[in-house]
Amino acid sequence: MSELPPHDDRADDGDVPSTFEEIVEAETGRDPDLAVIEAGSRTLRAQSGPPEGDVPARPADPEVDRALREVETELAGRWGETKLEPSVSRIAALMDVLGEPQRAYPSIHITGTNGKTSTARMIEALFAAFELRTGRYTSPHVQSITERISLDGAPIDPERFIETYRDIKPYVEMVDSQQEYRLSFFEVLTGMAYAAFADAPVDVAVVEVGMGGSWDATNVIDGSVAVITPIDLDHTDRLGSTPAEIAVEKSGIIKQDATVILAQQPVDAAQVLLKKAVDVDATVAREGLEFGVVARQVAVGGQLLTLRGLGGEYEEVFLPLHGEYQAHNAAVALAAVEAFFGIGSQHARPLDIETIRKAFASVSSPGRLEVVRRSPTVVVDAAHNPAGARATAAAISEVFDFSRLIGVVGASADKDVRGLLEAFEPIFAEIVVTQNSSHRAMDADALAGVAVEVFGEDRVQVEPRLDDALEAAITLAEEEGEYAGGGVLVTGSVITVGEARLLLGRG
Repeated sequence: MSELPPHDDRADDGDVPSTFEEIVEAETGRDPDLAVIEAGSRTLRAQSGPPEGDVPARPADPEVDRALREVETELAGRWGETKLEPSVSRIAALMDVLGEPQRAYPSIHITGTNGKTSTARMIEALFAAFELRTGRYTSPHVQSITERISLDGAPIDPERFIETYRDIKPYVEMVDSQQEYRLSFFEVLTGMAYAAFADAPVDVAVVEVGMGGSWDATNVIDGSVAVITPIDLDHTDRLGSTPAEIAVEKSGIIKQDATVILAQQPVDAAQVLLKKAVDVDATVAREGLEFGVVARQVAVGGQLLTLRGLGGEYEEVFLPLHGEYQAHNAAVALAAVEAFFGIGSQHARPLDIETIRKAFASVSSPGRLEVVRRSPTVVVDAAHNPAGARATAAAISEVFDFSRLIGVVGASADKDVRGLLEAFEPIFAEIVVTQNSSHRAMDADALAGVAVEVFGEDRVQVEPRLDDALEAAITLAEEEGEYAGGGVLVTGSVITVGEARLLLGRG
């Protein structure tokens, strides 16, 4: 395996662990963040301020909205994202008849268990600051399907989304007729994203896997940079029951002669990933050795960082996101962009510090430790697995000084619900269990049964309707008085967070 050369212009490395095992023994829990609901008219008790503006509402034009709904209906008739036949044969066939649009631009490919979308957003912001036109593909969506495909940092216009679908539809149907199974919902969207990026055209694509890596539909690209965020247990029924088994699938995005940006990993997962890099002669940069977080301090509205990149140190970088895990995501994103520009392999000059500061200061992350209401404070966070919940719990304790925190939790039935609840138990005074509108939602009474085992009966309240759950939690938080510091955290599922934001007027 070839490795990135040492850089003499870096700060003193005396505090860097001497062995790789020492820096990866602590698993860093990071949870995917993604676009969540920004539109709607229903509110709960108080409006919370203007929307963020980076998640689209339904089209205002009735004709465009009707056409978009037709596309959504057609896509919904295909296999959903929870039904998989692990193969890239169908998406490869689609790319072939489309003329291989994914080869028209270089790409950065991102996998991992937690932190993928946050990292993708940061990479996108960095490229934009250096005046490169970007395409970003992330999943899933909550309110609008157009959120998945972004051009120049904004979701694709509904009109362009519809046009792209109609352009590739005949080719999709051609592939459907030749395959044992029709292209799935996710496969068609992936084809649309790659076609839209080629048509734009973009200078670079930032692509997040849907699940796994080796057989994920996105894996028909040859990313010059492969990013692997922290691996933990999730989707164990499909990917494996240990970090090492999961790493086997995720290592599939590491291509011949690529550069691998490796976040801190469990040791067994790191060993798998490093072996794959050796097999394909990839260059590896490891968090904690070649790059990392040198220092961080909590600041108003986020945190102030010193990052060590592949080309040197970057001081006084303000990141308007909370939580230690987001600082690590920032280090990974910076290293990925440096690697894309050849830093560490062709030269060791750092990127322009002012451009880096400008980029990170512009990053947004809807639904990630986001305050959506005041008095009492209501925070939403899309943590949906134990690792993500642990990271969120630690960040809440660091950033907010709640004297009494009430949890509102609505989870998916296919997740490790007990592990999720156990991670939040130390910080929740009481918990209100509920369920969202998704067909995957865990029944509120079933969730309550697990919650009682974790929290005790006296700390659990059941409200099947999310609006009732929010009302109940706000009432519980207000019991301490207006100035006592009570708060509410809504979490457990992306859908739960999105619907809560809608109910609380974020749109």
